[in-house]
Amino acid sequence: MDGYRKSGHAVYDIKYHVIWVTKYRYKVLQGHIVVRARELIRQGCEARGITILQDSVCKDHIHLLLSCTPSVAPSKIM
Repeated sequence: MDGYRKSGHAVYDIKYHVIWVTKYRYKVLQGHIVVRARELIRQGCEARGITILQDSVCKDHIHLLLSCTPSVAPSKIM
């Protein structure tokens, strides 16, 4: 059961692949905006108990691979 996490009543391995795209795919994610976006994403994930497994910021979109407990609904991640 490598890679699985355990809680009191569950064994799970939940991962979400989230992609956020800029409006009209404008290439605005550059420089200080990338730094601030990563900072805000990390703060939000830490506050909700979500682990960031991978992240990637391109000029027009952000990829995140997230892991969380079953008590966190996908709607709360977004």
